[in-house]
Amino acid sequence: MSELLPLTRKVTPDLAYEAELTPSRIVAELDKYIVGQERAKRAVAIALRNRYRRLLLPENLRDEVAPKNMLMIGPTGVGKTEIARRIAKLVNAPFIKVEATKYTEVGYVGRDVESIIRDLTEIAVRMVESEKVKEVERKATRIANLRLLEALRLVPQVSRSSTVEGGFSRLVTGAGEHTSSEFDERIRRLQEHYLRRIEAGEFEDEEVEIEVEERHPPIFIDVIGGQGAEQLGFDPKEMIESLFGRRKKRRLMKVKDARRVLIQEEARKLIDQDEVVREAIERVQQRGIVFIDEIDKIAGRERGFGPDVSREGVQRDLLPIIEGTTVMTRYGAVNTHHILFICAGAFHVSKPSDLIPELQGRLPIRVELDPLTEEDFRRILVEPENAIVKQYQALLETEGVRLEFTEDGIREIARFAKLVNEETEDIGARRLYTVMERVLEDISFEAPERAGETVIVDAEYVRKRLENIVQKRDLARYIL
Repeated sequence: MSELLPLTRKVTPDLAYEAELTPSRIVAELDKYIVGQERAKRAVAIALRNRYRRLLLPENLRDEVAPKNMLMIGPTGVGKTEIARRIAKLVNAPFIKVEATKYTEVGYVGRDVESIIRDLTEIAVRMVESEKVKEVERKATRIANLRLLEALRLVPQVSRSSTVEGGFSRLVTGAGEHTSSEFDERIRRLQEHYLRRIEAGEFEDEEVEIEVEERHPPIFIDVIGGQGAEQLGFDPKEMIESLFGRRKKRRLMKVKDARRVLIQEEARKLIDQDEVVREAIERVQQRGIVFIDEIDKIAGRERGFGPDVSREGVQRDLLPIIEGTTVMTRYGAVNTHHILFICAGAFHVSKPSDLIPELQGRLPIRVELDPLTEEDFRRILVEPENAIVKQYQALLETEGVRLEFTEDGIREIARFAKLVNEETEDIGARRLYTVMERVLEDISFEAPERAGETVIVDAEYVRKRLENIVQKRDLARYIL
């Protein structure tokens, strides 16, 4: 093809953020929290960028471009789940992370896999609703402050009888409109005066009685239908309120708390809920991301009995959703053809080839994550923005204890973590938390009595705390 395809869709405000989210920037953001695993980071970054590229294509071609679903393979504790967590915070799109072991085959008691899409749609609705509320927040705040002004009774209320009597007296005396307009102007100025004071926060601790709409959490009922047992959110009170209106009740609270309640109530009135639902479904269909962890736990051939009898059935149920189907939700039908699926698993016992062939074919991109080395452990301790060393230093700083780690002390912790992983079970970077807790156990216990001290954690200190335990391998299995 010698000519480039024309871009028929402009970069709208909702896509502006994704336009800036280049693959290199995605990798740079992941580098702040995840050590190594360059191949996995690059593969995820390309998959996310391809979603944005597809949205810029002509409509006839856009529908033909399928997402490149991915399978991440690697030992536990090397960063698979952390990549998912960071993607969720990074992308401005509906995102859900689930464990494959939570779902059962249709016909068994439990949740069927279509509930993944229902949950994703619920997340999208909340996301869009939150954005719409922010757009009208200033107007909702103004209305809420006016309601507070009325509830505080700072401005005299003009009753209907006094208005009638005032009108009759004006007819008799001939005062006319002039007196009425002057009175209205004085009331208006008084309202503006007290409104400014309310907005400035002068009455925050005053108690006020307000009338608010009653809200109840939905009642969850097990509904068994043709698609198996599924928990659907159903609120009988909501159905009644839709017919007869929402009940209201009076509550006594402080002005600062009442304002928050009133802003939420007024904002909901200002936004178009139908538009929220339409936009949420569109986002799920075009930009949704599903991360399925522990996919290896449903791999393997059936034995025909026992608790794992439905594992292959879960794989079969996942096929149409990943390939593309229509799922009915409480907000309407959702098409899954262009939702990006990222699956991950350790595959210690099973192999990727143990997945049914059809599911393997729907996960065309495979990325292997590398086991962690001793140097990786050292970097994990100090380099990420949420590094373990920084966390413990901040925790003990709250008690007035200054914790300092020497370079040889950090290397020694990394060495012990790697050694224990080799001699017992390899749980990856999670071993560092176990080792660090053991190293700092005495300091953490005595911290309140040692305020103002500086504690140096060097190689000698680490060896003193861990060497005897590591040498006793049977004991290390239970303690480290």
